Amino acid sequence: MNVAANHNPAEHGLTLADLRSSLAGPFELNAVAGDVIVVTGRSGSGKSLFLRMLADLDVNDGTVILDGKDRRTFSAPNWRALVMYVAAESGWWFDTVAEHFAAEDADLANGLAAELGLSPDLMSAPVAQLSSGERQRWALIRAVVRHPRVLLLDEPTGALDQNSVERVEQFLRRQVEQGTILILVTHDPGLAERMGGRRFEMVDRKLRAL
Repeated sequence: MNVAANHNPAEHGLTLADLRSSLAGPFELNAVAGDVIVVTGRSGSGKSLFLRMLADLDVNDGTVILDGKDRRTFSAPNWRALVMYVAAESGWWFDTVAEHFAAEDADLANGLAAELGLSPDLMSAPVAQLSSGERQRWALIRAVVRHPRVLLLDEPTGALDQNSVERVEQFLRRQVEQGTILILVTHDPGLAERMGGRRFEMVDRKLRAL
């Protein structure tokens, strides 16, 4: 359920106006706390580009407003902590999972891991020993412990078995219930249907409402 349906997105959510790059857009979009936005489309249609533009990871122009504040007033690290992008295969910079978490976040991370069906022993494991599905779920945890306002997820269940998919969907619904804005891209029509919310198709690197 949308927990802020009556709020003005310019003051209590995310607003995009004429967001564009040389490769994609323009994009126009409004979202408030608790919104779910699902983007589908063919490979190469621009879905990942769209998420990366939102996170300001790729060069782009236009206006992006979060809770009434223009993106240009944020430092890049602060923006990306609030509007958190989780790639289909996220990067890892240290040898072990634990090194990617602040010490004060370890208990929260382990609690979230349990929700996602991950053994707490994996926190101390070398990243190289994790399966692709385990890395995908730990990357999601790594994002959520930062308490982002907006989660940008690129194929969040692409490497997972059905039981793990169900756990991730439940996990994401809990984040939405707590007011997180969720924008995800997927090739999985079942995931798109189950997550609900508003649905768009990326066609020729532009969003089309479904």
